[in-house]
Amino acid sequence: MAKARKPASGSTRHSKGKARSQSKSQKKKTFPPPPPAQRGGVELVDPRVQAQLKVYDEALALFHQQKFARAKQELEKVLEGPSKELADRARMHVKIAEQRMKPSHEQNPRTAEEHYQRGVAMMNIGRWDDARESLDKARKAAPKADHIHYALAALDCLTGEADSALANLKVAIQLRPENRYHARNDEDFAFLQEDPRFTELLYPEKDGTAG
Repeated sequence: MAKARKPASGSTRHSKGKARSQSKSQKKKTFPPPPPAQRGGVELVDPRVQAQLKVYDEALALFHQQKFARAKQELEKVLEGPSKELADRARMHVKIAEQRMKPSHEQNPRTAEEHYQRGVAMMNIGRWDDARESLDKARKAAPKADHIHYALAALDCLTGEADSALANLKVAIQLRPENRYHARNDEDFAFLQEDPRFTELLYPEKDGTAG
């Protein structure tokens, strides 16, 4: 009876070496991590931020339905989250909700900030004329307040006033350069996305005019 031959030791080493080289080649295949998911300038990688954003969205939905008491409760939860930007947005809406919950005789704004808050509240429910009236009063009372100019720019976009939007946004950026970066991710400025003047204003580094 013929004996079964053992495979040559060289072939065994060759196959092992080949398997080893294949495993090494497989290990070398690495891919760069995807960029952090963002929404409105807020990074969404941290699951705590994702949870905070979910609560914020739910609170805004209540706010837009004018359910201000419930919206305020949810917005106060957002203040406890890790994202400072979301907390700042929530804090602003808490103030507006508190203002809207006051009896009608107490809702007459007097200060620039009160006019501003009323203007933003009117924007959120689509009452453009009322929003403009309040924001114009706020700007007259506090002409150096960057957030008022920024809100007016957003309102101009929502009502299709490109020239006025760019003028107000330019002033907001001059008063506070950080507004340039907020506007890049702000959906309210979608109306200007195709306007080259908007690109030049938000990305001055592209043509060497930064600062």
